[in-house]
Amino acid sequence: MPQNHYLKAGAITTRYWIAGDHGSPVILIHGLGASADIWIHNIEVLAQHHRVYVPDLVGFGRADKPEMHYTPTIFTTFLNDFIGALHIEKPSLIGNSLGGGIALHYILLYQDNVDRLVLVDSAGLGKETSIPLRLVSIPILGELMTYPTRMEAYFYFIGAVHDRSVLTKAFVDLYHNIHSQAGAQKSLLKVLRSIANVWGGKNEILAPIQRHLHMITQPTLIIWGKQDKVLPLKHAYVGAEKIPDAKLQIIDDCGHMPQFERPDEFNSAVLEFLSRC
Repeated sequence: MPQNHYLKAGAITTRYWIAGDHGSPVILIHGLGASADIWIHNIEVLAQHHRVYVPDLVGFGRADKPEMHYTPTIFTTFLNDFIGALHIEKPSLIGNSLGGGIALHYILLYQDNVDRLVLVDSAGLGKETSIPLRLVSIPILGELMTYPTRMEAYFYFIGAVHDRSVLTKAFVDLYHNIHSQAGAQKSLLKVLRSIANVWGGKNEILAPIQRHLHMITQPTLIIWGKQDKVLPLKHAYVGAEKIPDAKLQIIDDCGHMPQFERPDEFNSAVLEFLSRC
């Protein structure tokens, strides 16, 4: 595992990983209920050509989990504070799921600060989401479904993969530990319920992003697992149609986390995209 580092991003203390000593900067942004660890198969490969930064988002992983209403602005402010604390100049953003939604929100607010954008089964491109996530938004039921046990950690990620064999004992143990940390369950539920309800993604969160996708001028790569059961493939086509300079790559036999489930294809696609003039 990479060495853990800690810093203050604004008022938030977070863990992050860093790798690579040359090349343009890249920030990997994880999704809901995940952490920097979800990028374990990508960091060293990308770091052969780039300076790679991998934070735990506020509320997740080994970052602070304050009692607050988790809005998109909270996450974009955190990301901007993280970039400022490490003096990262014009990074490319690579975001999976919630992390993709944060990257979209960030680039629309701080467009001059971003070089390129990679959206990986990204939130923010459509309302539809899986039934389990919609059920978790329901009070009491959500608390029961996310109560931290090894079984919860397994079933939390089972809908996010096409090949369940990638959910090894070590992976389940890791996320059981992460989900068992003080405040982790509460933060997870607060974030989910701020962006989704029983009918899917909240319109007040999605509409400001979708109305402005045409304003993204950076080169953009959209990567999507063909068998994604969390956010459907049609969301990828929305992004590819509305973002002017977007390219779409669909990975077959793959669910919601291509960077973890199909890392070789993912890493090759990202490196090729980032190397284009």
